[in-house]
Amino acid sequence: MNEILIKKVDGKQLMNDFIHVPRTIYQNCSQYVPDLDSDVRKLFDIRETPGLEFSDIQPFVAYRNHIPVGRIVGIVNRKANKRWGTHNVRFSMIEFIDDLEVSKALLHTVEEWGKERGMDTLQGPLGITDFDKEGMLVEDFDMLGSMNTIYNPDYYPRHMEALGFEKEVDWLQVHIDIPQETPARYARVAQYAREQIGLRVIKLTDKQIFNEGYGLRVFELLNEAYKPIFGFSALTPRQIERYIHKYLKMVDKQLIPVVLNDKDEVVGVAISMGSLSKSMQKAHGQLLPLGWYHLLKALKWHHEDNAEMLLIAVRPDYQGLGVNAMFFDDLIPIFNKCGFKWAETGPQLEDNVRELSQWKPLHPQFVKRRRCYKKII
Repeated sequence: MNEILIKKVDGKQLMNDFIHVPRTIYQNCSQYVPDLDSDVRKLFDIRETPGLEFSDIQPFVAYRNHIPVGRIVGIVNRKANKRWGTHNVRFSMIEFIDDLEVSKALLHTVEEWGKERGMDTLQGPLGITDFDKEGMLVEDFDMLGSMNTIYNPDYYPRHMEALGFEKEVDWLQVHIDIPQETPARYARVAQYAREQIGLRVIKLTDKQIFNEGYGLRVFELLNEAYKPIFGFSALTPRQIERYIHKYLKMVDKQLIPVVLNDKDEVVGVAISMGSLSKSMQKAHGQLLPLGWYHLLKALKWHHEDNAEMLLIAVRPDYQGLGVNAMFFDDLIPIFNKCGFKWAETGPQLEDNVRELSQWKPLHPQFVKRRRCYKKII
């Protein structure tokens, strides 16, 4: 029999199958960067994922002849639906073999799961929050993935179109070669921002982040700056606490320029880090026995050739006043010191013209288009 059976993940063995599905699909793929198994398990634990306080979530696994051939997660983010006036059920972490019946069964399962909860539209790939992986890759499948973005085979978008899904939004990533010197335009604007507006760049210490409230101030800024962005819902205090420890604790603080105004208010932040792509590949999803060593080496000694610019946020009333130039003026010499040859941003909405245009002096390439699909259910 070739019947496809979809099982709701509700135990350890089914979760193991859920985690192992990508290993079959990507076993010969040099571009794929695996998640840590422990991170996947934590996603479904409310103690580790505070977003579950306002979200319903359910993972599923598809089987054929008792063999796992696909997986998917259904998410209803009640907070985001209230913020945007929608009734959306999201799908996330979707993986499937190149068989339309498998992808159809997985997506149909989440459709029905969402309908049971009063939802009328299926959209994704999206996570619980805007800081989770989002957007299905639709171009540049030959380029190396990253730990904070989705990689998928080229047949995935073909399946989505065949199943009646349409584009909701697209994101692009910005790829730049690191120049030896800061472009004159950035240096000039940064100097103006320092001298005429009274802005300055600082690098936070652990004491400032955890004891003096700067970690909280950074994420409060993110809430304010990202408020109008597609699908975003403000982070709760528990989420902020979790992200402070998840991101700010492990990264090199020299790669996180924070811009203060003359009142010592946080008006901008850029979070970047050395790439962990190759280290994550070497870890094969496991911290033990040696996965931790590969990750630590990349974090502390920057043994990979590129940096990942995870996010940039500027307080709305300071946008267009030189804060972004101050980030570049600060980071380019540090990137050179670390030996980084190139850098990539995280996904940025293609219609965010202001955000994308700031990269022009660095002769950017816009790569890795990825898409959020939607379908009325």
